Amino acid sequence: MWKDPIVEEVRRAREEYAARFDFDLEALARDLREHQEELERNGWEVVSLPPRRVETPGSAAA
Repeated sequence: MWKDPIVEEVRRAREEYAARFDFDLEALARDLREHQEELERNGWEVVSLPPRRVETPGSAAA
């Protein structure tokens, strides 16, 4: 089976990043929030989009 080298690189980076926090999702999310705050302090615009309604199969109006 063919493996996409870009996908493999992204997966490897994700694994390494998660391992830095011992796979603790709360710690990982805290790091991402801190990074976002740092970007905002440095003048980057961070865009927050409103939540989108998720339609489950069979719930769409006919």
